Amino acid sequence: MIRHDALDRLPVRHAVPELLSALAERGTAVLSAPPGTGKTTLVPLALAGLIGDGPGRRVLVAEPRRMAVRAAARRMAWLLGEEVGGAVGFSVRGERRSGPATRIEVVTTGVLLQRLQRDPELAGVDVVLLDECHERHLDADTAIAFLVDVRATLRPELRLIAASATSDAEAWAELLTVVDGSGPAPVVRSEGEGHGYAVRFAAPPTGIKPSHGTWVDPALLRHVAATVRLAMEQHEGDVLCFLPGTGEIARTAGLLSGLDAEVLQLHGRAPAEVQDAVLRGAGPGGRRRVVLSTSVAESSLTVPGVRIVVDSGLAREPRMDHARGLGSLATVPVSTAAATQRAGRSGREAQGVVYRCWSEAEDGSRARYPSPEIRIADLADFALRAACWGDPTAAGLALLDPPPAGAMAAARAVLESIGAVDGGGRATERGVRMSRLGLHPRLGRALLDGAPEVGARRAAEVVALLSEEPPREYGDDLAAAWRAARRGSDGYGARWKAEARRLERSAGEAAGGSQSRSGSGSGGGGAGKVGGSAGSGGGGAGEGEDAVAGLVTALAFPERVARAREQGGYLMVSGSGARLAEGSALRATPWLAVAVADRTARDATARVRLAAVVDESVARRAAGHLRSTGEEVHWEDGDVVARSVDRLGAVELTVRPLGAGAAPALVREALLDGLRREGPGLLRWGREAGELRERLAFLQRELGEPWPDVADGPLVERAGEWLEPELSRAVRRADLGRIDAGEALRRLLPWASGEAGRLDELAPERIEVPSGSRIRVDYGGERPVLAVKLQEMFGLADTPRVAGVPVLVHLLSPAGRPAAVTADLASFWRDGYRAVRAELRGRYPKHPWPEDPSRAEPTRHTSARLRREG
Repeated sequence: MIRHDALDRLPVRHAVPELLSALAERGTAVLSAPPGTGKTTLVPLALAGLIGDGPGRRVLVAEPRRMAVRAAARRMAWLLGEEVGGAVGFSVRGERRSGPATRIEVVTTGVLLQRLQRDPELAGVDVVLLDECHERHLDADTAIAFLVDVRATLRPELRLIAASATSDAEAWAELLTVVDGSGPAPVVRSEGEGHGYAVRFAAPPTGIKPSHGTWVDPALLRHVAATVRLAMEQHEGDVLCFLPGTGEIARTAGLLSGLDAEVLQLHGRAPAEVQDAVLRGAGPGGRRRVVLSTSVAESSLTVPGVRIVVDSGLAREPRMDHARGLGSLATVPVSTAAATQRAGRSGREAQGVVYRCWSEAEDGSRARYPSPEIRIADLADFALRAACWGDPTAAGLALLDPPPAGAMAAARAVLESIGAVDGGGRATERGVRMSRLGLHPRLGRALLDGAPEVGARRAAEVVALLSEEPPREYGDDLAAAWRAARRGSDGYGARWKAEARRLERSAGEAAGGSQSRSGSGSGGGGAGKVGGSAGSGGGGAGEGEDAVAGLVTALAFPERVARAREQGGYLMVSGSGARLAEGSALRATPWLAVAVADRTARDATARVRLAAVVDESVARRAAGHLRSTGEEVHWEDGDVVARSVDRLGAVELTVRPLGAGAAPALVREALLDGLRREGPGLLRWGREAGELRERLAFLQRELGEPWPDVADGPLVERAGEWLEPELSRAVRRADLGRIDAGEALRRLLPWASGEAGRLDELAPERIEVPSGSRIRVDYGGERPVLAVKLQEMFGLADTPRVAGVPVLVHLLSPAGRPAAVTADLASFWRDGYRAVRAELRGRYPKHPWPEDPSRAEPTRHTSARLRREG
């Protein structure tokens, strides 16, 4: 019996006629409806003709999360007065409840993508509604792009709706341009926000440290817990509290101990009975509830009894380090759109209230929408789907945001290494089989290549562990976690067993579908049999499981095979450092295959969350496409190091010194690198060489081209030019120290233009002064300096010049000490000499101190000698 009273309370009912009209006329539409208006439940019922007077249609509803799928199906079945599996059914990975009478099927976007790739026409489906588009999950963006393509090329009659509570409707309308070219899809808006809610800002105390990685300041969690207690004192009803992750949920639950309420922890890995308890509402006795939840409760869920939302203001987003092949999670401020979604949970059944644990001033600075996953996530799965769809670059897909070029290049490199795509990025037959496994391509590779080596069941069980990280209490040893999952009766164990059975069937189907196996060194298989411990007659069961877990993990993540380092920790084949937690049973292991690791921007090394033991032979086989052998000559610790290296990516397997047998070209490049790092000071710079460099620097500064720039940087950049042939004969640092830099530097003089012959004219080493002495010019300062005894300059009115620049004359006393500095001798003789004469004539009476130095005879001698010689 249809519950019309409940349906009549849903505000979206007023928009249904307009939506049905838009679909009839245009075939596609954007539905913008605030949280709590019923777009997820009432609209599909109307589209299917299960309520109202519309024609009967088969409707597919795609939700971003499994929990939302089950909840939406249950809610729609309840509104019809039926059980799930009748007119309304659902499908998630590993579970399907639907039958011949099913008119509405709720699926995850991942399931929808699998169906599209198997059957692009979606035979038998009349309408597809993609819910919660604003969340910008990669699967949802991809599904919409494929469906737009399907309508344009295969099934123009297929109706398509993009539905969201907070999205940019106009952007989606442009994306869903209708097939007949009549312009953007119509936008249908539903008014009302359920029963509404009031917003209160509960700013935390000062001194809260910003979150980084997955770390959240405990002081903020204490504030959130205090806000929950305050809200319960001031308002009736249950509380839904949003926190970024399971760790924060557990810690906040501890802070709420002693509260007179049932505290429930809701997240994607919560046991089914906990999820069901949350969605059923209050238990016997009507005790109040506090539901601590991740973002899984943001949308498509009505949590019965909730009147209060406490929002921590934080969310988790994936981050991908494409260079190292490592993913991580980042804690970020929740977007305005997501905060609106969260707040809407409070007004589903009655007037609600939301406490936001940030200041009102901060509210306006938040991002409008969450970061599109396509911009920040690992794109290997997306790239394989696009390749199987026939568009390897994804350039022809209808996407709000194009995939970043660097991320796509990294994804294609991974796919090519495992044999999923060819050199042109096109999907191989092996890649098509991988895409149909419902796994990340890396895990698909591990299942396809691991099953022949260790058996389909064992490979499937390990891959199931890798596809959903086990609970932290299982530990960081993958083989031990495998045994714990097999024994466990918790929610994770049940999901793991179901997924393992599904993957075992899939492995069998994939093997049956193709007898060929790629055994090339590109990672397409051929890992070789596991050592005796994995076979039927080698070692005990525990040892066999360790070897199997290691091989399958290494096949999935060859770049994360890691070897122990002398200084502690591990070095992965990718070049990233890694470390195990203190007390880990794996710490003494020489080789590991790392299954789960993350590295934040503040960490120098990755933290290993889950790993398996491997030996060197398995490491060599799994990461064989990354193995290389050759000469390595480089500058290290101040000298040339030449050796022959057999390496697995960044991990050196064997090293042999080369000595004098290294390739000359490699040695030369290493020496040039040393010069780049340490500068031309590695050469032998005598006094003449230094002075020549100063003269050239002066000419370049004053005259420019063709005189060379002899600063450190330019000299090093041209080292291969001016240091030949000496450089070709050098093999180590000491040889550089024997090169006469002055002699080599002359090769940079502008010989071709003939200007080199003017060096001594333009920047002479010495200048002859009136006394006949040839005095050295110092070019080391900003201006050339001529330091000469004052008496030797008598009679000279014009200051000497070099390259047209007056030298700075340092006039010295008879003892060689500075007496005056001038760049204008005539002015000095006229105005400055008298004071110098008065000061020095008594101190040096034996030297001449004429009244008029401009007319006096220059001399290097004393007055007595001048008289004798006269």
